Amino acid sequence: MVAIVLFAIAALGGITLAIIRFSGRQVLPLWLAIVHGLVAAAGLVALIVAVASARLSATVSLVLFIVAALGGFVLFANQLRNKPIPIGVMVVHALVAVVAFILLLVAYA
Repeated sequence: MVAIVLFAIAALGGITLAIIRFSGRQVLPLWLAIVHGLVAAAGLVALIVAVASARLSATVSLVLFIVAALGGFVLFANQLRNKPIPIGVMVVHALVAVVAFILLLVAYA
């Protein structure tokens, strides 16, 4: 499924961003944040299309990915304002996205 591949690619970008943030940098590379967000957004659109005829776990996955996207918007807003990326929001964003990804894999396993 296309959404799984796109979310896996977005996860790699997110992990890279988290590593950079945990290494002490407060402002992350804008280009990487943009690519991460665009790939995740494409995955979200692909998942919305797929959920129209999907199982319950895919629907829950969609809802969780939307919650993760909202957290991503908060993080990106800080990025655009050159403010420090809040670690708590970043961790919750990542955890929600991971749970959503696992549910998506279960739905199509």
